[in-house]
Amino acid sequence: MVVTRRSAASCTGRRRSLSVEERTSMRPCPSPWRARYRKWFAAPQTVVIQPTTWCNLDCRYCYLPFRKLKHQMPLEVAEALARAVARFEDSGQPTGIVWHGGEPLAVGREKFASLLAPFEELRRSGRVHHYVQTNATLISEAWCDLLGAYDIRVGVSIDGPAAVNAERLDLRGKPAFDRILRGISLLREHGIEFSVISVVGAMGIAMPERLMEFQATLGGHSTGFNIEEIEGVNTDRQPPTVGQSEEFWRRILTWTREHPGAPPVREIERLAEYLKLIRSGRRAEWERRRLDPIPTVSWKGDVVLLSPELADTRAPEYGDFVAGNILDRPLTEILGNAHRLRYVRDFLTGLDRCQTECAFFDFCRGAQAANRYFENGSLTTTETHYCRVSRQALVTALSALATKEASA
Repeated sequence: MVVTRRSAASCTGRRRSLSVEERTSMRPCPSPWRARYRKWFAAPQTVVIQPTTWCNLDCRYCYLPFRKLKHQMPLEVAEALARAVARFEDSGQPTGIVWHGGEPLAVGREKFASLLAPFEELRRSGRVHHYVQTNATLISEAWCDLLGAYDIRVGVSIDGPAAVNAERLDLRGKPAFDRILRGISLLREHGIEFSVISVVGAMGIAMPERLMEFQATLGGHSTGFNIEEIEGVNTDRQPPTVGQSEEFWRRILTWTREHPGAPPVREIERLAEYLKLIRSGRRAEWERRRLDPIPTVSWKGDVVLLSPELADTRAPEYGDFVAGNILDRPLTEILGNAHRLRYVRDFLTGLDRCQTECAFFDFCRGAQAANRYFENGSLTTTETHYCRVSRQALVTALSALATKEASA
């Protein structure tokens, strides 16, 4: 028996005769959105987990809307997530489990240990590695014992010397600087490796050398600079300008070259890796890298994709950005349907536009979904202030230095 030409068509629209066996084995034509998603995104390398909404600090530039609410993740959410991560394809590299936002240590050691327990078999087999981003004010001897026992890599948030760090305040409005330094000191004493992330605002942008000198005294293995952004509930402050940022990065680049033993700067390391691959004829290796969907799991199991900053956000166009809840659907299923979400589709459209329109795309790769929404109101848009001050300004600063040296 043969199906007539009029009743059968291929995915391309070209008609041909199909046998019964072929007809039975046919699958629906692949979704173009699924194909576009797979063009840009790989399987998750990182899963961000919100063990609590609460933070014991009240930083003036914080973007988190619910940081004063004491919601905590139930154990069943951590268990469901561990089961989901166990189903991830083993890439040979551990999945990063990042405990982040509000202040993860605010749940207490016993609670935190209970949330880690479901992942322990995965950790021992090398399938996951834990990270925690903390303000360090709650770190104690006992916390160091727990961090060491689970081999947790620590990121500490501190903006610079006391005057620069003055916007990191506790809930009573008291500076947190001394408590952060005490926590860092305990990490060093216990041999726990940590990195440093600094928010660069109106004061810090004008003193890059002082920031680098301070960072070098902390003992971290690397440092990163987040130039202050407009996102979440942080919408009323004036972020540094493009001109200020170009000057900042130029002086950071100069300082790091003059101090080769200092901790590496995250942003410069990424640019250096890109240039090394391009110059060594390995562009294809760089271009094969795809974006991480960065599934972010809230305290109650809701999953938001593309950017942790989109969690706890509502938008007329995109609702609450929630792709699903891991207590109702496996994370792998949620990720498998990511291409169906309007905000993901809009982001893919924006990526295509970035690739076509932006001279910096080859290096930048066009991510930063939250910045597109909070700055431009739509994920179909392209350039943001974040792009200009954190990616473009760095490249421009390096180019200016190279040009100056070439003409000297």
